[in-house]
Amino acid sequence: ARWMLFAFVVLIALLTTVTIAAAQDVLTWHNDNARTGQNLNEKILTLQHVNSGTFGKLFVIHVDGKVDAEPLFVKGMQIPSHGLRNVLYVATEHDSLYAFDADTGSPFWHARLLKPGETPSDNRGCGQVIPTIGITSTPVIDRHRGPHGTIYVVAMTKDRQGRYFQRLHALDLQDGSEEFGGPVEIHATFPGHGATSQNGTDIFDPKQYEERAALLLLNGVVYTSWASHCDIDPYNGWVIGYNAQTLKQEGVLDFTPNGEKGSVWQSGAGPAADPQGYIYLLAANGSFDTTLNARGFPSQGNFGNSFLKISTHGGRFSVADYFTMYNVEAENGRDDDLGSGGPLVLPPMKDAAGKTRHLVVGAGKDLSIYIANRDDMGKFSPKGNQNIYQEVPHAMKHAFSRPIPAYFDGRLYYASTDDTLR
Repeated sequence: ARWMLFAFVVLIALLTTVTIAAAQDVLTWHNDNARTGQNLNEKILTLQHVNSGTFGKLFVIHVDGKVDAEPLFVKGMQIPSHGLRNVLYVATEHDSLYAFDADTGSPFWHARLLKPGETPSDNRGCGQVIPTIGITSTPVIDRHRGPHGTIYVVAMTKDRQGRYFQRLHALDLQDGSEEFGGPVEIHATFPGHGATSQNGTDIFDPKQYEERAALLLLNGVVYTSWASHCDIDPYNGWVIGYNAQTLKQEGVLDFTPNGEKGSVWQSGAGPAADPQGYIYLLAANGSFDTTLNARGFPSQGNFGNSFLKISTHGGRFSVADYFTMYNVEAENGRDDDLGSGGPLVLPPMKDAAGKTRHLVVGAGKDLSIYIANRDDMGKFSPKGNQNIYQEVPHAMKHAFSRPIPAYFDGRLYYASTDDTLR
């Protein structure tokens, strides 16, 4: 008998009809590259409309596996034989991507992202994504690339010989067909003598990683960032970018090149980006060099358990600035990694003196919220965190929290594990 794991998506929406013109696209995790979660063009979900008489479950959508990725939404998509429709895109851990009518739940297409003879990956001996690993990270959509728009997806698979693959797919929004000569297999190397090194070169091994953090599309490049299976060695901290039009690899960064560990988990949150094109992420526990060079950077280039600002200018990926807690070694030893939460780029704000500040915020397992100045992140000092713009200690209530932020109208909202919204 052929086995299949079934899951479902429950769509909660207004019971009144929502017009195509009124709907708003959701093309990436948390709505924008700043990862604020806000939708400033929302006109329907008002206190007048959202009440017990007009808000509730419309239908249930059945899919073939667990849904760990955030579903995405495209308004007014031209679908053959259906006209303009609002479309919901749902990815599963069974390596499937679905397109559904967002107003009725009816399917438009279903793509299996497997080559002949392949299956979704097993759980690699880790209980965090079970029973299979397929599409874990939230995809990203470019409405203006390709003939009908494109959705980018990373899928993990396994063949009959026991080999594992990570592939980046670019699929047509209208019919799910592969675009730009894809998919491409994800491989990478980086100079270093780290845990994955062979003869002075760190090597990205697809079987050792899963793509947990959401994809980021920035200036025509799709950015992937990688986590381990549990803490199963060996692994390093990788960010790998691909050209959105050609799927050619644009750049690679290993931010623990001469050490170990350093995953990008972020509980599924995507790396954030600011208007200047810098990328921000929270690295999980891993090697950090407390001996600094003349620039105040780790002497061996290892940035584990750090708040990173990454430059991709000129096609060269590098850490442009960073912040690391003064007690990073103790936090690493306790598995209190910063990388359990996600980053958020705040809009420009004026301080009490009227000076405009460019800030980014993040929090992890140590229960503090860290607000960094994007123009000077704060780096590392063993004497304390005095160089960061602001620290809010004990903001979370439960150890090993996985705090994901949202921002709206001057307020920052956090929801973390086993806690209320704050």
